[in-house]
Amino acid sequence: MSLFITFEGVEGSGKTTQIERLKRYLTRRGIPCKVTREPGGSSIGEKIRKILLNPDHRGMVPLSELLLYEAARAQHVKELVGPLLQRGAVVLCDRFTDASLAYQGYGRQLDRGLIRRLNRLASQRVRPDITFLLDCPSDLGLKRALRRNRLLKNEKEGRFEREKIQFHHRVRRGYLAIAKENPRRVKVIDTRVGEEKVFEKIRKIVDELL
Repeated sequence: MSLFITFEGVEGSGKTTQIERLKRYLTRRGIPCKVTREPGGSSIGEKIRKILLNPDHRGMVPLSELLLYEAARAQHVKELVGPLLQRGAVVLCDRFTDASLAYQGYGRQLDRGLIRRLNRLASQRVRPDITFLLDCPSDLGLKRALRRNRLLKNEKEGRFEREKIQFHHRVRRGYLAIAKENPRRVKVIDTRVGEEKVFEKIRKIVDELL
């Protein structure tokens, strides 16, 4: 049975940690899964990622940003996600189409109708079976992300962390609006309850799907 699970949230919401925990859990159960991410997931996508997240590229206009994300997504779906799902695999993805709507639609305030059309085109109508929105206050998530980048010496992937807090507030509001519009697919989990309780909620939902 194929299963496409996506993880969304503001910077520093703990997506990577929960994806890795879910991968280990599924592997122990004998369910192989593939972890991937956006932007990225393919050779071309990873090159686009370096352009998008590099803080030196402060002059990038919002429309260019959006189109680069969609280009990376088209390659990702065609090269990796689509073939895996066709083979009946479980795919865990760090961000997908909801991120474009939250970041470029609500955060950058681009036309959301345009973004939805581009999302459908780039994703070739591939849709997540379930999406976990790991929610936390924007300022808390941003502090976590900045601390993580310092520890990892991740200087070349901090362009969004340098945005003003108002941008991050808009992104969070966007994510919560998306969840309200898609309550069956998008499950909101408050990450302030702690890593263990967050994973327990994720595990229960995934067990029901399986």
